[in-house]
Amino acid sequence: MAVLPLLLCLLPLAPASSPPQPATASPCPRRCRCQTQSLPLSVLCPGAGLLFVPPSLDRRAAELRLADNFIAAVRRRDLANMTGLLHLSLSRNTIRHVAAGAFADLRALRALHLDGNRLTSLGEGQLRGLVNLRHLILSNNQLAALAAGALDDCAETLEDLDLSYNNLEQLPWEALGRLGNVNTLGLDHNLLASVPAGAFSRLHKLARLDMTSNRLTTIPPDPLFSRLPLLARPRGSPASALVLAFGGNPLHCNCELVWLRRLAREDDLEACASPPALGGRYFWAVGEEEFVCEPPVVTHRSPPLAVPAGRPAALRCRAGDPEPRVRWVSPRAAAGHSSRRAFPNGTLELLVTEPSDGGIFTCIAANAAGEATAAVELTVGPPPPPQLANSTSCDPPRDGDPDALTPPSAASASASASAKAADTGTPTDHGVQVTEHGATAALVQWPDQRPIPGIRMYQIQYNSSADDILVYRMIPADSRSFLLTDLASGRTYDLCVLAVYEDSATGLTATRPVGCTHFSTEPALQPCGAPHAPFLGGTMIIALGGVIVASVLVFIFVLLMRYKVHGGQPPGKAKVSTPVSSVCSQTNGALGPTPTPPASESSGPRAHTVVQLDCEPWGPGHEPVGP
Repeated sequence: MAVLPLLLCLLPLAPASSPPQPATASPCPRRCRCQTQSLPLSVLCPGAGLLFVPPSLDRRAAELRLADNFIAAVRRRDLANMTGLLHLSLSRNTIRHVAAGAFADLRALRALHLDGNRLTSLGEGQLRGLVNLRHLILSNNQLAALAAGALDDCAETLEDLDLSYNNLEQLPWEALGRLGNVNTLGLDHNLLASVPAGAFSRLHKLARLDMTSNRLTTIPPDPLFSRLPLLARPRGSPASALVLAFGGNPLHCNCELVWLRRLAREDDLEACASPPALGGRYFWAVGEEEFVCEPPVVTHRSPPLAVPAGRPAALRCRAGDPEPRVRWVSPRAAAGHSSRRAFPNGTLELLVTEPSDGGIFTCIAANAAGEATAAVELTVGPPPPPQLANSTSCDPPRDGDPDALTPPSAASASASASAKAADTGTPTDHGVQVTEHGATAALVQWPDQRPIPGIRMYQIQYNSSADDILVYRMIPADSRSFLLTDLASGRTYDLCVLAVYEDSATGLTATRPVGCTHFSTEPALQPCGAPHAPFLGGTMIIALGGVIVASVLVFIFVLLMRYKVHGGQPPGKAKVSTPVSSVCSQTNGALGPTPTPPASESSGPRAHTVVQLDCEPWGPGHEPVGP
């Protein structure tokens, strides 16, 4: 009986039974909050100061929030085996790199937030494996390139794509056209300059399209826009309506945007950027009748060109409002030759000219209001002769100021007239002439335009054949001439004069071409070519060497002359004569003069003879002493 109370006292000390814990459970990462008590599991690490994706993540998690950290890269192993993950947020980190296949195991993922990072491009392998993705947020990055196959795995399931606030200038429009289930497409605040026609025609479920604040000058009508009503705001819009936002673009308000003007809008703040008559006006306040297009007028084309065979040549043609589509007709059938390139700005470049390329090239400019043609003559001559390396040339001198205006020569006037006759699209019969021109100036004259009522001003457009930059000059309405200055010497210019007037029928500002012409400035005077550096350097060396040799020869000649003057003795050893001489006499103890012995007897002193030589000075003031 005493054992029973003891057993009863020990029973509370036995461990209570608890539900078994799964063996695969992982500890919650530091500074994170984990919800593991019930499904779905979630790991929440917002603003935790993380530098990388925590390695100790619970791989069973369905939600992973890593926003507002300092993660710089997503590696392949960071999210491996998380096959049940449904929502992943990596917003507002510093991610610059996403490894290829980093999301390959996330086949159940529905939403991926990568906004607010530093991604510059998105390749084809970085989103591989996201076959159930519905929401992809890539806004506020630095994206400049989006690969054509980047969205292939999620093209059929994606419902929300946000690419706003990036640096995209181009998009893979064909790939975007395959997003058949997308509802919201955000392309705003990028650098898009154009949208191809029909880019959204297959997006049948699209409910909101945002193209705000790009560089779009026009928006082409799309079949999708004609099927659904377009509204300004999503508030109160029917389910079948498409909300289109395009404010903040430099819209060119002409006939190509009439379809957009006819939509029923509410309070968007779109404005026209051009043409000048409509610039700055509220888009929805401009009447439909003001959205007009003018037939193209070729305002710039290349003058007749003559190039040697084998050299490149560029033929230019620009015209019209709106900017037309330009195509070229070649004088021969090989218009698609591999050595030719056509550019969107209307330039046809011949990389290597051949003699068979010579002839008349026709430029055809077409826009919504019509088309115009212009002819450019190309002459291909023989190859140039080789140039000598040391050849120099100089222009013949001209009297007077090189910038002085002179009437054009008969040859240039004839060439100008023939070019105008070949140009069928540019009016040349209205009397616009360049009566005088120099190296940097030209005088333009045009007739009075009295038939055009309400002229406000004239506009001169001109540019050089060496570039495509148009220069504008606004001239008062009472002027009939204008002096162009600051021109480049030795260039050909195309020039057109337009009359700006008020249309009495509509009360709007309109333009009418007065005429076009082209002229060439005089070449600048050039001095005779200076000798080349090798020639000049050799001449200096020869001259310096001649001076040195001449100096050495003169020095030697002076030494020889001095040597001869001193009788063959060196100049430092010449005898020095003195006015005082000494006379020596031989005596035998007695003073007196002693005659000089003969030469035969002067061989030496005799034996036992004492010879004493006494020397006395002899010279002025001294006389010989007698016995």
